[in-house]
Amino acid sequence: MREKVEEVLGEIRKALVADGGDLELIDVTDAGVVQVKLKGACAGCPGAQMTLKFHVERILKEHVPEVTAVEAV
Repeated sequence: MREKVEEVLGEIRKALVADGGDLELIDVTDAGVVQVKLKGACAGCPGAQMTLKFHVERILKEHVPEVTAVEAV
C-alpha cells in the first residue's frame, strides 16, 4: 500500500510545490493512516489542515481505498 500512496502523493505534490509547499511521506500505519510532514509554505500555512483533509486525504482515499485518514506529524 505504501507504494500506491507514494505514487498518488507524487501527483498531489505537484500542486503543492506550485504554491511553494511540499509534503513528505513519513509512514503508513497498519490502520491505513497516512502520516506526512508538511514542508515549505505548507508548514506554516493556517489552511494546511484543510488542505490535508479536503484535498490530500480525499484524493488518497479515492485512489487507495485502504487509506483511512491523513495526519500531519
